[in-house]
Amino acid sequence: MITATHCSQCPRLSAETPLSVGPALSHEAFAAIRQSLLLDHCKWDPQVEDRSTLAPFPLIMSTTCWARLAKDAEELAAQTIRAEEYLLTTPHLWPIIGVPRKLRRALAQVSRLGPTPAAVRVMRFDFHFTTTGWRISEVNSDVPGGYCESSSFTRLIAAHFPALHTAGDPAQTWVDAMARLRSGPIALLCAPGFMEDQQVVSYLAQRLRVHGCDAILSEPRQLRWHDGHAHLNDTRLSSIVRFYQAEWLTALPRSSGWENLLAGGRTPVTNAGTSLLTESKRFPLTWDALPTPTHHWRRLLPETRDPRDTPWRSDDAWLLKTAYCNTGDTVTIRGLAPQRAWRAAARSARWFPSDWVAQRRFKTLAVDSPIGPLHPCVGVYVIDGRAAGAYGRLSPTPVIDYAATDVAVLVEQEGNDDDQG
Repeated sequence: MITATHCSQCPRLSAETPLSVGPALSHEAFAAIRQSLLLDHCKWDPQVEDRSTLAPFPLIMSTTCWARLAKDAEELAAQTIRAEEYLLTTPHLWPIIGVPRKLRRALAQVSRLGPTPAAVRVMRFDFHFTTTGWRISEVNSDVPGGYCESSSFTRLIAAHFPALHTAGDPAQTWVDAMARLRSGPIALLCAPGFMEDQQVVSYLAQRLRVHGCDAILSEPRQLRWHDGHAHLNDTRLSSIVRFYQAEWLTALPRSSGWENLLAGGRTPVTNAGTSLLTESKRFPLTWDALPTPTHHWRRLLPETRDPRDTPWRSDDAWLLKTAYCNTGDTVTIRGLAPQRAWRAAARSARWFPSDWVAQRRFKTLAVDSPIGPLHPCVGVYVIDGRAAGAYGRLSPTPVIDYAATDVAVLVEQEGNDDDQG
């Protein structure tokens, strides 16, 4: 087993960035981890074509740095919840956010029927270290993933580095919270045909079953609602895990009763439908109208505007992304994106500006790794208001998207903190 000590094997934290990369595991050690993830932890896509999606080395930060990110994430989550509560009562702001029309009609039922109760609430804030300190690019407020990578993969890597520890176990924290609510079967919903989503719910169902919960994999169109209670066939559900993006719900048949996931339902849902109000990347456009605090958001999120209010066509200081961008799939930067992709994004942003935002770019600092300089992203989970762990990703470019490499985030023990965060 490879061990890691600060003096001989783990590089000291850089004077430029509070993050560093540890040594790579041996081929044999990493192959064993990869096999375990495939066979035991539902990680079915550890490789894309000839490229591994898992890093054989950890991303390291100091205890002080992790404490700071955790505190910032908790403050952001608290402000997000308060904003959602207000936004739910102000439908005139929903078009500004970019909420699709059919979802607006469903949310409008909340005032008459009441919101469907929330079960466990999970958010993940994606932090980047930049030339001006820590910044966030977004919150994954609706259906954050990455549980296997931030929990089982990170724990397996950490076993080879006894001088380091994990930042937490998001999957276990989530399971513990769900288990406290259980009074019957739990349905985990996702879209068929999306392997990444299938492996997330399969992993969470596996963890729930270990905890003694009755976890059932399904999809939203299979639900039936009676007097506000969700059923699968003749089975009444105690709660629902909606790993199915809110903006997809409107494509479901009316027989699925998908509106009950937002309003009028009596079966608790995680995440609650109100999360779609802050999942939108246009959420910052409502800040000046909110009576609730947004100071942490304003400090950490780069300036975000409607595309009609910025010179993004001629100024490379701005990037484009859609309101409901997922896994960075629509983040487009002139000069980095292929010309065809840039032209398509620019055309759509001109024709449908209310579906897009322009965000001021920040310059991330890369870390040296065994495979060259990489740009890190640290996603901090907040579960029911408390920071629960970190999901690390690395990319050879500043854009962190679906092609990024997953990396275990490990934390140094007290005593050698050289934090610059």
